[in-house]
Amino acid sequence: MSMTMAGILGIAILFTLFFLKVPISFSMFIVGFIGIVVVATPESAFSLLSGNIWGEFSKYSLSVIPLYILMGEIIYRSGIAKSLFDTAYKWVGHLRGGMAWTTILASAGFASICGSNAASSATMGTMALPELKKYKYNNKLSAGAVAAGGTLGIIIPPSTVLIIIALQSEQSVSELFKASLIPGLLLTLIFIVLIGTITRMKPAYGPAADIQVTMKDKVKSLLGIIPIFLLFIFVIGGLFMGIFTPTESGAFGAFGAIVLSLVMRRLTWDSFKMAVISSLKSASMVVMLIVGAIYFGRFLTITRIPFEIAQWTQSLSIPPILILALIILIFIAGGALMDAIGFLVLAIPIFSPTVYALGYDPIWFSVVLCVVTSLGAITPPVGINAYVVHGIDKSIPVKDIFKGLTLFILGYLIVIVLLLVFPEIVTFVL
Repeated sequence: MSMTMAGILGIAILFTLFFLKVPISFSMFIVGFIGIVVVATPESAFSLLSGNIWGEFSKYSLSVIPLYILMGEIIYRSGIAKSLFDTAYKWVGHLRGGMAWTTILASAGFASICGSNAASSATMGTMALPELKKYKYNNKLSAGAVAAGGTLGIIIPPSTVLIIIALQSEQSVSELFKASLIPGLLLTLIFIVLIGTITRMKPAYGPAADIQVTMKDKVKSLLGIIPIFLLFIFVIGGLFMGIFTPTESGAFGAFGAIVLSLVMRRLTWDSFKMAVISSLKSASMVVMLIVGAIYFGRFLTITRIPFEIAQWTQSLSIPPILILALIILIFIAGGALMDAIGFLVLAIPIFSPTVYALGYDPIWFSVVLCVVTSLGAITPPVGINAYVVHGIDKSIPVKDIFKGLTLFILGYLIVIVLLLVFPEIVTFVL
């Protein structure tokens, strides 16, 4: 059997394991380990485990993952994020569609200190859904706004997905964070415009709330978000300015979140324990994904599948942009049919060499992948955020949540097209 056929067979077996509901990380590890044994030697497979894997996870920089996750979990469990919702509520809640805007704006604010889409959706859903029902907002729009707003946590730094991409493709975490900030804010703005458009066309979807808030109360509400704003500036600003390394930034962020919660008397012992346990679970999942990706990626490298694909695409007489569009469509489809982060980790070693060979900037492509991965969190049938929202309010059927998300999926597609047409949106900050 040729190396190429061995690689294709390995990919087929991998997807078979996926459909048998074997966890993605274990599937990649099993196929990668056995594949290396078959196409190389058993000694090579065990050497990778004892040498490369140990070396990879002995790196100081890897600790950035649990630290950023812990920062977001502390803010989430302590309830400090409620001030973000309250402030946005007082400024735009009285407008038509304003409560949905409030949800998106508060989600964007929470995303600046939390790199998890599920945590963002759960936090905002708990606060926003009762208010949206109170003011008789359409259930589809309400649930869609909460689920879509949660995805901003993947794009706006600090982002766990960008950290995974950086570690897997050996790029700078700081550069990726810088490059993703504008696309994240652009997506937030497009969400707001789309909500404004749909509520203007269908006023019953988001009626104006009868809220009387004085300018004094609006200004006073800004005081509630100052601690979170300062934490973001300290952590991410210090990273962008080169004062901190990514790991130091994550450590200061986690420590700052704990101190902030204690000073504001929002952190109990039980909530602290829940934050630590949840952080360990999330970080362990990411670590296992990376282990599986290392093995499967090394197996693919030996079989030369990624390089064969790169050479084949370069020989095609079609514009590179069409090849890139096809690759992005594959990522969108993969994220829709299985766990988006799992597919990302799986597909990066397969398609990255092709994209780089076509001359595209690695950081730009990484940000595009981040946006596409976050889209997977709201795309049926697997979109995890839809199920998170359904778990918060079971009176809203999952199918209605996905219907409500079509508006925000449109927003994602607009952003992806803009990034393809105007790559400077990402690269100008570099």
